[in-house]
Amino acid sequence: MFIEQPPRILRALYPGAIWRMDPNEKAVYLTFDDGPIPEITPWVLDLLDKYNVKATFFMVGDNVRKHPKEYQMVVDRGHRIGNHTFNHIRGFEYLSENYLKNTDKANEMLKTDLFRPPHGHMRWGQYFTLKRHYKIVMWDLVTRDYSKRRNGEQVFQNVKKYVRNGSIITFHDSVKAEKNMKYALPRSIEWLQEQGYEFKLL
Repeated sequence: MFIEQPPRILRALYPGAIWRMDPNEKAVYLTFDDGPIPEITPWVLDLLDKYNVKATFFMVGDNVRKHPKEYQMVVDRGHRIGNHTFNHIRGFEYLSENYLKNTDKANEMLKTDLFRPPHGHMRWGQYFTLKRHYKIVMWDLVTRDYSKRRNGEQVFQNVKKYVRNGSIITFHDSVKAEKNMKYALPRSIEWLQEQGYEFKLL
C-alpha cells in the first residue's frame, strides 16, 4: 500500500502538490507517464476513444522530440499534456540547477502548466521552484503496471482495491508496462464505469 496509495506522511513532504481531487465527488482522473512512443501510445488513445475517456499524459520531452506524430495525436484527441522532464531524471540525483534546466527544456515543446516528477520525488528546492510555475500532480493510486513482479490481473486488482473518490490513477504508456497495462487498463475502465465513477480531466 505504501507504493500503490501513498500515506499521509509521504504526501506531506510536498505541501501543495495535488495527490487526490475532490473526495466528495465520485470521479477519477486517469493519467499516463513516460510516453509518447509509437509502440504503445496509439493503442492507449484508441482504447480511450472506445470508452469516451479523456486522460492526462505526463510526457518525457525526449520522447516528444523523437515521436512528434504520437505527441500530436494525444493533443488532437483532446487529452491534457503534463511535463515529466526531458530525460526522465530523478530529482535526488541531480543538482537543482540541472534538474530545472531539464524540466525547462521539456516545456519548450510541451508548454504546459502541469508537472509530475519521475519516480515521484525531487529535492525540496526543486519542488518549491517548480511549484511557482506548475501545478505539481502526484497520484492517489499508482497501478504498478511497470513492475516485473506483477502481472496484469494483479495490476487490475490494485485498481479495484485502492481506488476511491477523487483518485488520480497512474498507468504508463511505455514498453516496460505494455503487457500489464494492456491487460489491466480496459478492465479497469469498464469496472470503474460499472461502479459509477466518472472520468474527469485534470
